[in-house]
Amino acid sequence: MLNENNEKPVVLVVDDIPDNIHTLSGILSDDYRIKAATNGEKAIQIANAKPAPHLILLDIMMPEMDGYEVCRRLKSSAVTCDIPIIFVTAKAEVIDEQKGFEMGAVDYITKPVSPPIVQARVKTHISLYDQNLSLTNQVKERTALLEKSRLEVIQRLGRAAEYKDNETGMHVVRMSHYSKILAEQLDVSPRWVELVFQASPMHDIGKIGIPDAVLRKPGKLDKDEWEVMQTHVKIGADIIADSESLLLQMAQEIALYHHEKWDGSGYPHKLKGEEIPLSARIVAIADVFDALTSERPYKQAWPVEKAVALLEEEAGSHFDPTLVPIFIQQLDEILKIKDSFKDEF
Repeated sequence: MLNENNEKPVVLVVDDIPDNIHTLSGILSDDYRIKAATNGEKAIQIANAKPAPHLILLDIMMPEMDGYEVCRRLKSSAVTCDIPIIFVTAKAEVIDEQKGFEMGAVDYITKPVSPPIVQARVKTHISLYDQNLSLTNQVKERTALLEKSRLEVIQRLGRAAEYKDNETGMHVVRMSHYSKILAEQLDVSPRWVELVFQASPMHDIGKIGIPDAVLRKPGKLDKDEWEVMQTHVKIGADIIADSESLLLQMAQEIALYHHEKWDGSGYPHKLKGEEIPLSARIVAIADVFDALTSERPYKQAWPVEKAVALLEEEAGSHFDPTLVPIFIQQLDEILKIKDSFKDEF
């Protein structure tokens, strides 16, 4: 029996009596690579090593750590929980079989073993294991493709908003990377970091709903025009509201709150300090830094030093004072991103 790599599947035989291991190995060695352990600790060690076993034949009555405990530990680990376990034991009572299945075993073989029964059941369960593994991998691949497609849609929508605002579209790419670099320095999960990276391009999606006369006005906006401009955060939040997706929920959060300021002088709700979601505080720094240091048809790019000085000056008023120095500490990485995604006019 060969797997998809033309290798024999690995079977781990666990029994404290070497003769029993020898018997099972003799039955299976023509078709499988046999690994053996005479105690529970060794069995767990081998199960966690590569190549991982495709199936485990596990004795129940062993000193120190019995088979039930070995099974419990293997099934409680994310690394080994999917490996099928067949109990091989002299305990033939129905209650013993029931306990074995309740622990997570897939089958139960009583001693003395019958070679045809051992061969048939091992073959069946390894085939099922391989099929489940193949299906799992297919689901992961398709999920990754869906995630990639969703990210592309989000980035393109973000770019669409930037183009409407006389931007090149590279702004959302750069600031999303800046946001990721900053988030990676914080005490948050890798998944949360990835969500910030993927959601931040949507921060100004609401500009799609702002009239061109306001959005592209070359001079300073008057009071009424400024009030219209401020509505882009609520428009953006409404566009992506009511989604069950964690990604779109964070995108909505960022769209709505990235113009709030640490001292409460921002909009739309004049939130203060940590009332402002962390994601929005991160994006506020990344967004402003890139806007300042980028050339536009209507303005020259600020020198990086001048932009950094403004971040430092407005830490505690506009920006989260704990995040600004962390962002500046990562300036070398940020400038690499800036150089990699240049604007083209």
